[in-house]
Amino acid sequence: MADARISAVGLDAGGTKIAGGVVTFPSGKVVVRRVIPTAAERGGEIVLKDCIALAGDLIQEASRLDLKVRGVGVGVPELVDLEGNITSGHAIQWRGMPIQESFSKLAPAVVESDVRAAALAESLHGAGKPFRLFLFVTVGSGISCCLVQAGRPYAGSRGNALIFASSPLTTICTGCGTVLKPVLEDFASGPALVARYNQLSQEKATRAQEVVAAVDAGDSVAVQVVRTAGEALGVSVAFLINTLDPEAVIVGGGLGLANGLYWSSFVSSARDHIWSDDFRDVPVLRAALGTDAGLIGAAATVVQKFPERRSSLESTGQS
Repeated sequence: MADARISAVGLDAGGTKIAGGVVTFPSGKVVVRRVIPTAAERGGEIVLKDCIALAGDLIQEASRLDLKVRGVGVGVPELVDLEGNITSGHAIQWRGMPIQESFSKLAPAVVESDVRAAALAESLHGAGKPFRLFLFVTVGSGISCCLVQAGRPYAGSRGNALIFASSPLTTICTGCGTVLKPVLEDFASGPALVARYNQLSQEKATRAQEVVAAVDAGDSVAVQVVRTAGEALGVSVAFLINTLDPEAVIVGGGLGLANGLYWSSFVSSARDHIWSDDFRDVPVLRAALGTDAGLIGAAATVVQKFPERRSSLESTGQS
């Protein structure tokens, strides 16, 4: 095994699936991987029971591989405060529940927002490694962002520094006076692509991937939906670029990693809306760790929070 000195379990608990793995450090290698459905409609207690069972199985699997697990990290698509308490209930009904304490019965545990976990993973092991200051954006079922500086995802004073697509961008039409309250997540996320396509087309889609594939098949409705979604995302990301002045933008998430029209219209729109002429060519990169970023980052939070000894993560100045 490449490096078995440090290992941790990471869970990436999403709205549709829960990905778990045993990760070794400092390599960030996933040596065991499991995926189960979330089925969040069953309620938070049942989903939590499934997650704890999955974490327990992964700890046992690590033991069979002669790996001592330092702890369990859990990334969630919710707001998480600085103490690991979940303060929203958008995807999984865990708000106010003792999630971190429940996992701590298995091993030392950390609960973190999924975007900060993925941003940490990209900083340590992915596309963010060359940069001291970068913006991480994830686009999938939802849209979130995180600023990473010197290897540390910025959480804000309450852990809420990840929202840029969920609240309305209120404006008034200068032509007719209509008050508009567009929400980027309702326009450019994966579920939004499906909803908008189904509203405009006689064909019906169930997943964003189907809408993206329909573009390649020459479906004019799909082209309109995907192009305008990418353009809208670009406007908002350019606003963040203008405000934060990052060295690079790294984009992850299932839809964020997609090739084709969504990506090209997003990047073109972002560059069109960057104010500074000498910064319009800021690198806009796809996340290097793909769908593993969340679970790797969740595991990395454990290593950083519970350093039994000085690790390579710390010696590189990334902890």
